[in-house]
Amino acid sequence: MKFSKNILCIGAGYVGGPTMAIIALKCPEYKVTVVDINEERIKRWNSDDLPIYEPGLLEAVRVARGRNLFFSTDIPEGIRAADIIFVSVNTPTKTFGHGAGMASDLQHWEKTAHQIVAYSEKPKLIVEKSTLPVRTAEAMERILSGNKKNIHFEVVSNPEFLAEGSAVKDLLEPDRVLIGSQQTESGLKAAQVIVDIYAHWVPAGKIITTNLWSAELSKLVANAFLAQRISSINAISALCEKTDADVAEISFAVGSDARIGSRFMKASVGFGGSCFKKDILNLVYICRSYGLNEVADYWEKVITMNDYQQERFVKKIIKEMFNTIVGKKITLLGFAFKANTGDTRESPGIYVAKQLLEERAALVICDPQALENARKDLAGLDHGVTYELDPYRAVEKAQAIAVITEWEVFKKLDFEKVFSVMQKPAFIFDGRNILDHQRLFKIGFNVFPLGKPSLTHF
Repeated sequence: MKFSKNILCIGAGYVGGPTMAIIALKCPEYKVTVVDINEERIKRWNSDDLPIYEPGLLEAVRVARGRNLFFSTDIPEGIRAADIIFVSVNTPTKTFGHGAGMASDLQHWEKTAHQIVAYSEKPKLIVEKSTLPVRTAEAMERILSGNKKNIHFEVVSNPEFLAEGSAVKDLLEPDRVLIGSQQTESGLKAAQVIVDIYAHWVPAGKIITTNLWSAELSKLVANAFLAQRISSINAISALCEKTDADVAEISFAVGSDARIGSRFMKASVGFGGSCFKKDILNLVYICRSYGLNEVADYWEKVITMNDYQQERFVKKIIKEMFNTIVGKKITLLGFAFKANTGDTRESPGIYVAKQLLEERAALVICDPQALENARKDLAGLDHGVTYELDPYRAVEKAQAIAVITEWEVFKKLDFEKVFSVMQKPAFIFDGRNILDHQRLFKIGFNVFPLGKPSLTHF
């Protein structure tokens, strides 16, 4: 079959894989190839055991794979054949040198830019998909335009706004698709090429075009605003516990204001994932680099509040279990940073588990998708950890349960059965406020929600 365009995505991770699967699904006339240096990851993309879990993803991949969707480790050939290249490589927070702990580590991104130059034999349209600091496209353009082959490259920014656990739905029914380009004739033409891809299934009113820098900064700002809402309600949850107010009632009352809205207004043990913390710290770093220290301090407090919420949750467990958890079996229900994903990056579960292990608790970790990643996150520290897929086996002889992830399966557990196999007194610390606390109390549990009055039998 002859395809009208060859699209390449460099990077087969949480963004590149699902995005290309949906583009291939909706644009059968385009050949879509995803490449990555990780052979094991590509092998899994070519199987039914995908390297990431997202509801609906396997079904989409099965339809397009082998038809117009391909996964490969041959990066040079992929670059040579491509008309459009989406760059979706990892850009983690730097752990060394200038800007360590805040700035983005762009070594993988820069290496990719040089690879594009090395293997290209014709003009190409380069699409920034990775989360990048504002004006990074300018640096990429310099690298690309510095080629001695007289090849023209046009760079556009198309930041992703996917929420893990609902990535396929977010791709199929996005709130908006953002495409930024240089405001030149060639830049606007390049932006229209990307608009035409998404126009196969996204209504025109939801495709937004901006200048290049606005698109880059919008991604950081969107995540900063969302994380700010979570930290704001988490701050109020601490006050609720002191005053016997109910954070869920406050969230509903405040969220009913149309100017505020109800989304991202649920108290929890804290936000995690690859984006929020990294993007806020990147925003903080950018603000400081321009001398905007008060602005940087403001956004940094969002991270501080998130860290505080995790610390507060652990301290509550220790305090309520009579100020010692040495040798006590505690079951963490969930380890992924949110439901419907196996991703544990920056998960509150990592912090909670490490702190409980430091207090010499005996941990059991139960998660339907994240046990493999949990083992990696706790490698070298897990001498006191058991990993269990079956929640009923996970809670046997436990003295406490801590809910870390809002998986639907945990809401539907038979808690009378759970209570019967636990040691007494039995404790539940609901870090997501997803359970029926009054019912748990009637069963016999001592219940400790976030931002709500505790229910105890002593």
